[in-house]
Amino acid sequence: MTALLVANDGGHLMQLKTLARRLPLQDSFHWVTVPTPQSLSLLEGEEVTWVKPGPTRDVKAAVQNALLASPLFKRRRISAVVSTGSSLAVSVLPQARLHGAPAYYIESATRTDGPSLSGRLLSRVPGVELYTQNSAWASRRWKYAGSVFDGWEARRAEDRKKISKVVVSLGTSRTYGFRRLVEHLAPMLHDTGAEVLWQTGTTDTTGLPVIDPRTAVPAAELGAAMREADLVVAHAGTGVALEALQAGKLPILVPRRAEFAEHVDDHQEQIAAMLRARGLAVVREADALDHDDFLTAASSAVELRGDAQPLAL
Repeated sequence: MTALLVANDGGHLMQLKTLARRLPLQDSFHWVTVPTPQSLSLLEGEEVTWVKPGPTRDVKAAVQNALLASPLFKRRRISAVVSTGSSLAVSVLPQARLHGAPAYYIESATRTDGPSLSGRLLSRVPGVELYTQNSAWASRRWKYAGSVFDGWEARRAEDRKKISKVVVSLGTSRTYGFRRLVEHLAPMLHDTGAEVLWQTGTTDTTGLPVIDPRTAVPAAELGAAMREADLVVAHAGTGVALEALQAGKLPILVPRRAEFAEHVDDHQEQIAAMLRARGLAVVREADALDHDDFLTAASSAVELRGDAQPLAL
């Protein structure tokens, strides 16, 4: 028997990959996601069905991906389908129910006050089991399963007088840039003299000669760079936050803002606030970062305590 693990690329996939070890499933896994440098690296050696990018509210892409995933239910004995979103969940989970397979939707940890559009749509599909990673809005319909951030703990590491290596990661969005952060951050990091890996996504860096931008960085390379870095600065996405924690770093997270056309909404403010409350991030606005923030983050370390419980599915 095979369990399908379904997620869009980026933070959704990173969450599901991190949660996979806590799933109460004994079957082999087959992944369904979008090919990017990150996902190709993250799922190296795994069985994967690659599908098309599924931008938010793109109905055509959702239908195309439903058709691409459909043969899996004919060729394999599917024991369950688990998804952390977003649009791919809408493409695949209803098919699981049509074929009589259990379907589990785990809402993204970014959603701290209610479900996403994908979650609301799937709540109308009979038989799909719905889970939240935030107990504050759990209900009879949306059960609390646990969080991808369970078990992590920050501690004081050492005083660092010089920051020599830095990773800046702005995610893999194909739609939204984050130039506001880069404009403020680039001269500050230039002044430190540090070696900086800039993963900028679609952010326009024209006219900022002090940086060497890279659209995407494979997961293995990014993880290695974070482990060697003294400091990690990132947009407040769940994927990059998890990567930093797994590298043992306390990240500085900067939320994108819808008012500046940096994201579709302000859910990054919610995830940043949640991680700050857990003591797992330094959180600042793009124009408020200062060198004290660098020192606070660089003098801390993060470790996994090992007591995260299996997900209560």
